[in-house]
Amino acid sequence: MDEKLEIREKGGVRNGVQQFSERRLFMQLLGFGDAEDTPALIEASEQGRIPGVLYSDVNDARGVGLLTWSDDPDFFVTTLREFLCRPEFAALTPKLEYSMLGRTYALGHEPDLEDWLFKKPRLTATNPEWPWAVWYPLRRNGAFSGLAAEELTPILREHGKIGHAFGEADYAHDIRLACFGLDKNDNDFVIGLLGAELYPLSACVQAMRKTRQTSQYIQQMGPFFIGKAIWQSKP
Repeated sequence: MDEKLEIREKGGVRNGVQQFSERRLFMQLLGFGDAEDTPALIEASEQGRIPGVLYSDVNDARGVGLLTWSDDPDFFVTTLREFLCRPEFAALTPKLEYSMLGRTYALGHEPDLEDWLFKKPRLTATNPEWPWAVWYPLRRNGAFSGLAAEELTPILREHGKIGHAFGEADYAHDIRLACFGLDKNDNDFVIGLLGAELYPLSACVQAMRKTRQTSQYIQQMGPFFIGKAIWQSKP
């Protein structure tokens, strides 16, 4: 008999038991233009009780970005869809190039799988001390997928070391989402960098450019949405 296909999220062993989850958190960023009345958008977001963050677009004086999340993808085509039909948001012009949808994922060694998949991303996105955000998708080239495990480990370690250094210094905190089959441009991941100031987020991206993973195996990055939170729901 064929073995059952295993697609659950897998974490590390906890209290002697391997952690699994059949759920994960889906997060979506949507960009809009022609936002003439930002206070009305903030009020609508508050009244709508939508889990999310509303950003001012630093590159567009009338632009905003809306980040939302749910562990049930039906949320995006029911609750969120109805919310975006409210007059305050229906009057905006969608910027489809900034549409990003991804899901949290585990690598198999996370000590607290529930925290990693659900709590940490929400807390990172809604931390009032980290209002600045840089969101972008990326796609690796085909050569990366063909690397052997012994080649992958040092490449990923080099990349991760930079991320950990920026996080430990409280300069940049990341949200990493897989978007295989969820992205209209066939990207692999959506990355969110969040922090107290904008410059360290830019410096983190710059530092990553020197790694072997980025310099040799990233086929495409961006577009980049850069914003500052003007409203955050409770985590």
